[in-house]
Amino acid sequence: MTRTVLITGATRGIGRAVAARFVADGARVTITGRRAELVEGAAKELGATGVVCDATDPRAVQALAERFDTLDVLVNCAGGLGNPEPAATELESVLAQWRADLNGNLLSAVLTTTALKPVLAPGGTAVAVGSIGAERRGGSYGAAKAALGAWYAALSAELGPRGVTANVISPGYIADTDFFQGAMTDAREAALIAETHDKRAGTPDDIAETAFFLASVGARHITGQTIHVNGGAFTTR
Repeated sequence: MTRTVLITGATRGIGRAVAARFVADGARVTITGRRAELVEGAAKELGATGVVCDATDPRAVQALAERFDTLDVLVNCAGGLGNPEPAATELESVLAQWRADLNGNLLSAVLTTTALKPVLAPGGTAVAVGSIGAERRGGSYGAAKAALGAWYAALSAELGPRGVTANVISPGYIADTDFFQGAMTDAREAALIAETHDKRAGTPDDIAETAFFLASVGARHITGQTIHVNGGAFTTR
């Protein structure tokens, strides 16, 4: 059966890799992004359908949801470090940064998932991309990702009786993305890799394969979890 898949924030990096993995499986994939030229280019290269959508805009998200009668897989990849306009005072700057990070990394997933919940099919899955920053040194970005994990745990309890799973993937350092917006130094990268057990950076494909597994038959009893994919940089017991 051909699955219907929606991936937000999928023009670059992790989201694009997730989209490519599902396209390779023969799924009908829709990707979103905020910039029309990037959405159009990525969709054409991937063989997917592209929709321009700001996941923090309720009207845009509602219009996106109305495109689907049924959905098998929803992957919320939209997010990243907030980059608000400069503010006049320190407190206004703090507020702007927190709002940007909460909007981009938490509320974007909440709005999208809430809008698509009614059409998630039995046997389907909802996945969100979190961050190792939720566990340490994450600031407002990490706090937003931590809240995402808490909300998905509640979402799992809500969707479980319908046969729908809900999980968060929490990456560590992932190379070949624009997450650090050009601010990554060789020394910082070396330190992040040194924290891992396997002594390598993660790749977008590492996260894509995890998302694909969570949407597979073999993962039907995995729900309400945060799956850490970080090479051992953060471990759980």
